[in-house]
Amino acid sequence: MNVPFWSNRAAPTGASANILIRIVVGGVFLNEGLLKFLDPMTNAAGRFTAIGIPAPQFFGPLVATVETVGGLLLCLGLLTQPAVLALLIDISVAIFTTKLPVLLGHGYLGFSLMKLKSYGLLSMVHEARTDFAMWFGLLFLLLTGPGRWSLDGVWHRTGTNRQRS
Repeated sequence: MNVPFWSNRAAPTGASANILIRIVVGGVFLNEGLLKFLDPMTNAAGRFTAIGIPAPQFFGPLVATVETVGGLLLCLGLLTQPAVLALLIDISVAIFTTKLPVLLGHGYLGFSLMKLKSYGLLSMVHEARTDFAMWFGLLFLLLTGPGRWSLDGVWHRTGTNRQRS
């Protein structure tokens, strides 16, 4: 018998309320990804060039795709773990390339320092507050799962019911 790939995965865990975290975190990533497609010179390749990210014409559309698709998958609770892992890499690179220079007070490894009134720990935390909230929201979903109100949960329940029949 041919068993769908999702029925062999562990049961999705997490409270039904995890949908709230999925929608907020996924919605922000979905929005940011769409903005990168709609205005790449401001939000993707152009910004990546200013930051010092190599191959901005390649990484701009790649990041836009990861954020758009990953954000949509999170909102739906579909393939939640792979989406979370991809988005954790995405947001970690963003913190490393844009917020760490603020902490240091200078550019490093070719990444430029954004122009701010002040630099250091408090300025970095202020600039990174959304990034940190997103990072910890993703970590929460990775540790607790998408919750029952997710397509992962529906598919698992459907696959479990079929295997019992």
